[in-house]
Amino acid sequence: MADIVDTAVQAGSFNTLVAAVKAAGLVETLKGAGPFTVFAPTDEAFAKLPAGTVDGLLKDIPQLKKILTYHVVSGKVMAADVMNLKSAKTVEGSEVKIDTTNGVKINSSTVVTPDVAADNGVIHVIDTVLMPA
Repeated sequence: MADIVDTAVQAGSFNTLVAAVKAAGLVETLKGAGPFTVFAPTDEAFAKLPAGTVDGLLKDIPQLKKILTYHVVSGKVMAADVMNLKSAKTVEGSEVKIDTTNGVKINSSTVVTPDVAADNGVIHVIDTVLMPA
């Protein structure tokens, strides 16, 4: 199995996320022992952001790091575990809301593919970029 970064690269639908992780200097962290749970926005999720947002973030590394770490939870939290949670503390420091009444929503984002295994954690594919308050 591959680590979280290599798994995302191999999937081919996370080019923007991988570029952002590289720009923010988080590759080594996400290749580390973990385990990590990553709510991974697809390229389509990034494309839904207002024009210029991604380019702006790539120039504002502290804000980019804040947003990216808001997509990461320490530990390996599988979909079955998420069903029992109302929120989760992110590596960024604040919490994401979890709603399991109709599928699984993380804040306003929907988990479209849960439980993508990596050797240092798990990826849950989401359809919207999460923004910390």
